Amino acid sequence: MKKFMLFVGGLLAFFILLANLGPMILLGVSVWLLYIIFKKFIKSDSAAGKIGWVIAGLFVLGIGLSNIYAVIGIAAAYVLYLIYTSWKDDDQSVGQVVEENDPFTNFERQWAEINR
Repeated sequence: MKKFMLFVGGLLAFFILLANLGPMILLGVSVWLLYIIFKKFIKSDSAAGKIGWVIAGLFVLGIGLSNIYAVIGIAAAYVLYLIYTSWKDDDQSVGQVVEENDPFTNFERQWAEINR
């Protein structure tokens, strides 16, 4: 039942991530452009250049703020990652014997195999 719920949750998170993929890309591009505009603003010497970079930065900031709901897609990607790691941990814990390097544990295991 736990695996089924993980599957349903993962499927839901995947569809939310897929629906918000476009805004996530635009948000990433706008953050990258804001970084470039900031660097150009710092390097600019003239007042007219700084004003131009501020106007460009405000324009790109408006684009970024209009795609702020892409954070829902980022949260869905994080939930998908958590579900994947939980699923992977469940697969590793079932049916695997952990080998220990303790000689007494190995001796007891071998003694039990001999006595069968």
